[in-house]
Amino acid sequence: MAERSADGAGQDGAGQDGPIEQFRRLLKQLGAQRVAVAAVLLVVALLAAGLSWKIPLLHDAENGLYDVRTSLFAPATDTDKRVTLVVYTADTNRKTGKISPVDRTILAHALAQIDKLGAKGVGIDILFDSPQPDDALLQSTLKAMKTPVFLAYANNQTNPDAITYEQEQDLKKYIAAVGTPVVGPMSILLETDADAVARRWPHQYAGQNGGLPPVLAMSMTAKQGADADHRFDHYRGPIRFRVPTAKDRPVFDKLPIDLLADPDSAGLVADTIRGRYVLIGGDFSDFDQFDTPFTRTGNPVTGERRMIGVEVHASMLAQVLDHALPPAIPQAVLWLAAALAVALGAATAATRTRPAVLALGVIVQFAGFLAVPFLLQRAGVSTLGLPSVGWVVGWLIAFTAVSSALRAINAAQREFAQGALGKYLPRSVAAEIMRNPERLMLHGEKRKIFAMFSDLEGFTKLTHAVEPEMIARLLNDYLDRLSAVVLQYGGTLDKFVGDAVVAFWGAPIAYPDDGERAARAAYAMYLAGEEFRKAAPEGVPKIGRTRVGLHYGEAIVGNFGGEGRIQYTALGDAMNTAARLEGANKPLDTKVLVSREAMERTGLDWFRPMGRINLRGRATPVDVFEPVPDMSEADRAISAGIISAHDAGDSARVQTLTDTLPQSVKDDAMINLLQRLQQTHKGESYVLG
Repeated sequence: MAERSADGAGQDGAGQDGPIEQFRRLLKQLGAQRVAVAAVLLVVALLAAGLSWKIPLLHDAENGLYDVRTSLFAPATDTDKRVTLVVYTADTNRKTGKISPVDRTILAHALAQIDKLGAKGVGIDILFDSPQPDDALLQSTLKAMKTPVFLAYANNQTNPDAITYEQEQDLKKYIAAVGTPVVGPMSILLETDADAVARRWPHQYAGQNGGLPPVLAMSMTAKQGADADHRFDHYRGPIRFRVPTAKDRPVFDKLPIDLLADPDSAGLVADTIRGRYVLIGGDFSDFDQFDTPFTRTGNPVTGERRMIGVEVHASMLAQVLDHALPPAIPQAVLWLAAALAVALGAATAATRTRPAVLALGVIVQFAGFLAVPFLLQRAGVSTLGLPSVGWVVGWLIAFTAVSSALRAINAAQREFAQGALGKYLPRSVAAEIMRNPERLMLHGEKRKIFAMFSDLEGFTKLTHAVEPEMIARLLNDYLDRLSAVVLQYGGTLDKFVGDAVVAFWGAPIAYPDDGERAARAAYAMYLAGEEFRKAAPEGVPKIGRTRVGLHYGEAIVGNFGGEGRIQYTALGDAMNTAARLEGANKPLDTKVLVSREAMERTGLDWFRPMGRINLRGRATPVDVFEPVPDMSEADRAISAGIISAHDAGDSARVQTLTDTLPQSVKDDAMINLLQRLQQTHKGESYVLG
């Protein structure tokens, strides 16, 4: 129903319903049971759209799509010259005769050569969690290292499957025994999702949350100047896996540890060690292997379906070195997107259009749900946790909930109200028409209405000075502002004539406070025009004021235009007089002119009289008034007294009262009035040219 005036007037007047009442009526039409079911389904839809990464089955689908996105848009790179992998292999174990734990003598020899070759840092992804006979050699080598060395550390609290409590104590003793200013611990913890795929950085536990040192990538770069990036200190986003530019040029150089342990062959690979971060670990087919997003699509990094742990750490290290922290989408935005998906599903269900158009709209929406994550991934944004599948599921649930609810509403009333709304009804009366369709007369009828015309001063001249595109933009903005005012105050938008807005109150449904709302709307339209002037883009010539005319009288209101094109409009004297009043603003230097017939029915006390005038094309003079809400009651009384003295022919009193008027109220309109009174005698009307 029509809203009341913006100053807070009540909404419980006779025949008027606000949005709350409209909603209540809709709920009543649906029934309590259907409302409850629809509400539950919409909540479920929102949860599905926002929490799909935590819901079984949906989680698997989200993981699968993420893996496809990651594989498709993984950055291609030539062999990284900053990181080298040194690995134990099955051949190494056969030569040394040791499998678990691996031979530490060969490690000691390799470390000695790496130190001589000038590596930037060494990370050893091997747990020294049990004493071995050759520990003395390795420990002495570690103590003599000049190159920073980081030893693998894990504990039973965060990784009970990999290390027992007793092994943890042995590991702590070993690290303490070899600790120097350049030798210390690092965390080698890697975590996988529920489907056992390594996609994200592990929790970087500290203190009571696990007591782990920083993860390998952070430990090795922490004191390396420009290489360090502390934004990753608590990062839990996706690991950036890269792909090689060619099959014969791997992302990371990988050397068998045997090659480096031998001084004769170590020199041959000096360039792959000098100035690089060297990561040492195992490359065994049945140990420390991880699925990655490439696993399902065929791993293009190594040609294998799985990746060794030390290579996962190398990928994280390279990500830090590249400072490649992908921007994350805030949770609030994700929930807004989920709500939007649910809203689109509900809106689509409520849309009444041809099946082909509806199907096209659904396809476009679904394509958007699936395409947006791919576009974001391509742009470098983290899409780990972006609920693409969830949006589709939430949309489907919302669509089902709303479409089922709408089918329960009476089809005849719904189609009538929607058709009427689309042709000529303002939103303010749509709910009333749905409740009482007979109140909309489908033929012409004589009604008393408040007719309003507005016009933008100088707009025609503006069209000759500004480009057509800018004119269209300005006009659309202007008409949007004024239309919003009319609808806000419950008016019926009749038509636009160029920059002029035609509206009326009192039809198709009349309300007791139509006059008040029409008057408030008239003044609000002037103010909206002033705001429009202030918001004009730079370079646009000065825009004139918005002038408004308001009159109350008879008009023929109904559907006109024939069978082919129907328009709900008003014709007759009330409309003509309102148009003339609008035009009279210019010679009278006023902004809004209201006839006495309209003013007396507004119930407002904020008008000052502007005299009696003869409008062009109208024989009977019209007493006109201008709304001045900010003018004091005393000043308005003086203005009224001036008019009364002029009607009585008392020119002396007119002058006396004029002299008592404060200078602050002697604006252009008042000066114009006083000049007109001097040109007429004893209540004569002023004839406009």
